[in-house]
Amino acid sequence: MKKLRIGMIGAGFLGHFQAIAMKQVRNMELAGVFSLKGAEELSRFARDNELGKAKVYPNIAEMAKNVDAVAIYCPNYTRIAIMEEIVAAVKAGAELKGVICEKPLGRNVAEARKLVKLAESVNLRTAYFENQIHMKPIRIQMAQLAPQQRTMGPLTLTRSAEEHGGPHEGWFWDPTRQGGGVLCDMGCHSIAVGWYTLTPLGKDLTFLQPYRVSADLGLLKWGQPKWREKLLKDRGVDYSKTPAEDFATGMITYKNPETKQLVKAQFTNSWMFEKQGLRLSMDGMGPGYAFEINTLISPLTIFIGDAAAEAVADQEAALEKATASRGLLSVHHNEADLYGYTDENIDAADAFLAGKDAFLNWRYGLEITKLVMAAYMAAEKGCTLDLTNAAVQKELEKYVPAIQQGHGADQLFAKK
Repeated sequence: MKKLRIGMIGAGFLGHFQAIAMKQVRNMELAGVFSLKGAEELSRFARDNELGKAKVYPNIAEMAKNVDAVAIYCPNYTRIAIMEEIVAAVKAGAELKGVICEKPLGRNVAEARKLVKLAESVNLRTAYFENQIHMKPIRIQMAQLAPQQRTMGPLTLTRSAEEHGGPHEGWFWDPTRQGGGVLCDMGCHSIAVGWYTLTPLGKDLTFLQPYRVSADLGLLKWGQPKWREKLLKDRGVDYSKTPAEDFATGMITYKNPETKQLVKAQFTNSWMFEKQGLRLSMDGMGPGYAFEINTLISPLTIFIGDAAAEAVADQEAALEKATASRGLLSVHHNEADLYGYTDENIDAADAFLAGKDAFLNWRYGLEITKLVMAAYMAAEKGCTLDLTNAAVQKELEKYVPAIQQGHGADQLFAKK
């Protein structure tokens, strides 16, 4: 069986999580790693788990010559420079079948569009990694409710949320490097899965037309003095000067171009979630039917008392982004598969080996970036944006949120 040899750029939390997912993919191997830090550790993990040779390369150009596809898992603010190196390697003779980019595609529309153009300049196939659309519970509910959709009509309301206690690394918290706060980091997930689940059976990903968007942002936990001090001490980011939102919620209205029916997708995201750990929750309502997903409902729960917790404190052994090591804990035996990482890798491998774009390509990633930026703009202006307005679309092309520029204090702190 032919395998897709992946060269991974970035060896942080995401790189390791994707490597865990790759253990469950038959036609993919980790052939190379390039990262400024952590490359040797990730390479060793790959070899120990028979994922591939995972050779550590000194630069992107050298790695690109020895792999089939490159996966960009490095920080958001490095993406364009990294992609320019990949394009240069292809022009120099590297025979890549495709390139993967983890969400978000860009910190703003201009960046996302530039990445699309860079890939297209050398005819590279692309995969936009949005794992939640690949979640088995999402796909299975769609298959299970297909008869109801055909008989009663498609869903008209979806609600999607991703919440946890905050990111692992300092750059995620820095809005000037990450692109914003929780809306940029996780809102892209919830917006994408909401749009996807509303889409009628058999229609293209972008069949439903974005119509209106409203949003509200808040700094509810990490702006308080005690937590600002902890963030500065632990992550080196000063939210008294350059804060980002730790809570975001909003509504996107879409229009069905055939029936003219308006449907709605609500999104909610936070870095201030104080329960077991990462929670993904989605539900949807159609005429006479519904679905609901909550990843904290696990078939396995464990209890750890105070004495036992003092002996072993490994919060994330149970659940990603867990904030507690004692009490009643939800445990998932296969998080990479539950959250859709396994299936997005399977899709990319199958597509690239067949000479095609993945199910979600970078053009789709650009559309998600537009919607995220539209939500920031709506919150900043304090209004509901008309997404059918040509002037709004033109403004979005160059728009950079105030929070991303480092001016979040004006929006997130109370004005005296």
